[in-house]
Amino acid sequence: MRLSVLSVAYPLAPVAPDTAGGAEQVLALLDGALAAAGHRSVVVACEGSSTAGTLLPVPRPRGEITPAVQAAARRHTREAIVHALSASRFDLVHMHGIDFHEYLPPPGVPVLVTLHLPPSWYPEQVFHLERQDTWVHCVSATQQASCPISGILLPYIANGVPLDAPPVSKRKFAMALGRICPEKGFHIALDAASRAGIGVVLAGEVFRYPAHECYFAREILPRLRGHRFLGRVPPWRKRRLLTAARCLLVPSLAPETSSLVAMEALACGTPVVAFPSGALPEVVEHGRTGFLVNDEREMAEAILAVDTIDPAECRRAARLRFSAARMVDEYLERYRLLARRSAGEVARHAT
Repeated sequence: MRLSVLSVAYPLAPVAPDTAGGAEQVLALLDGALAAAGHRSVVVACEGSSTAGTLLPVPRPRGEITPAVQAAARRHTREAIVHALSASRFDLVHMHGIDFHEYLPPPGVPVLVTLHLPPSWYPEQVFHLERQDTWVHCVSATQQASCPISGILLPYIANGVPLDAPPVSKRKFAMALGRICPEKGFHIALDAASRAGIGVVLAGEVFRYPAHECYFAREILPRLRGHRFLGRVPPWRKRRLLTAARCLLVPSLAPETSSLVAMEALACGTPVVAFPSGALPEVVEHGRTGFLVNDEREMAEAILAVDTIDPAECRRAARLRFSAARMVDEYLERYRLLARRSAGEVARHAT
């Protein structure tokens, strides 16, 4: 069955393999897999996105991201969806943005929504949508367990990552990687590494939200002595850095629904030192593929203890549990199920 899928990204974050956002990375993997398998993939995303299928770009704001800018982005996305559906036939619309309910397609085509963020960050209404043939799902068991009871909630599909890693020798630095914002807690990683006498290479993007820019200026820049900030890095360089790093630090203060960067580090043979926030205990096996710690002091101690973790064991865990190929296969099977548009059959899969 040849599928025709319209994917809809969060309007303010570009879709690309090297983007900081997990939702955008997953969308990019699925778009690439659809195109490679001969399916039709069309992506609604902001300008500057890089897609394997057809990109339907919406304007990307260049300045500060204000509520008015967000409202305009949602309007442009809604218009792009309506135009795409009126111009061509699709088997399914797959939505990824936290604000997806603001631009749901008109009735007709089945809709699948991946909830990439903590369920409490979405309005309660998204679990009780009245639009027919609309389904939501999570990306981890922990995330799913925190969802309210819902008749449209399908079983979760765990995230996955590419497993290829370059042959790079280990070096003495620790790595931290992701969207630079308060809830990621990177200031704690810098303090912990300084306490341990280890330099940190911090990579990621500072989006133009006032709170994010303030956090970077007040909490990150003053702590960079002895550490390096690289900004956004391309995929090949990210994998080389993750492979060379002594460990990856994930001091997240938010209830993480998954952690693509932790999975990527393990695929590169690099142990992960993380706070047990949200689903991170599903990813990091304490004492086997890294350490789960509770504060800056414990993180510093774990940084010095990562030599006890076997890189081969990290790679083995990634191969068994975090394969992008496994994730893609599960999504394609769900696409086929929803494209058949049998509400009864889909509901049986939700139980």
